[in-house]
Amino acid sequence: QVQLVESGGGLVQAGGSLRLSCAASGRTFSSLSMGWFRQAPGKAREFVTTISWSGGTAYYADSVKGRFTISRDNARNTVYLQMNSLKPEDTAVYYCAASSLRVGVSPYEYDYWGQGTQVTVSS
Repeated sequence: QVQLVESGGGLVQAGGSLRLSCAASGRTFSSLSMGWFRQAPGKAREFVTTISWSGGTAYYADSVKGRFTISRDNARNTVYLQMNSLKPEDTAVYYCAASSLRVGVSPYEYDYWGQGTQVTVSS
């Protein structure tokens, strides 16, 4: 079992930045691929970004490419999402997820989920 706890969400003005953190426990973090997804009200959960266990491979949704950066610190069992140049359409609940498989973009490829953290971007 893996427990994931997100933090760092909040309210920010358009153009601003936030950094989300996801702390993992319960299983060897360095063996897991990690991902971030988000879900806006009335919409399906969507892929944001993912990173391999080593940190050597990362993928981004087109909507966040160039603005968001995923990273991980295996010594601290934590994955981060740096979000810059935020837009109102980035408003959503952001979820951290862990997978024992290779990096993937579908939520069905992830075994464990955090409770989510709200990000609200005002115009």
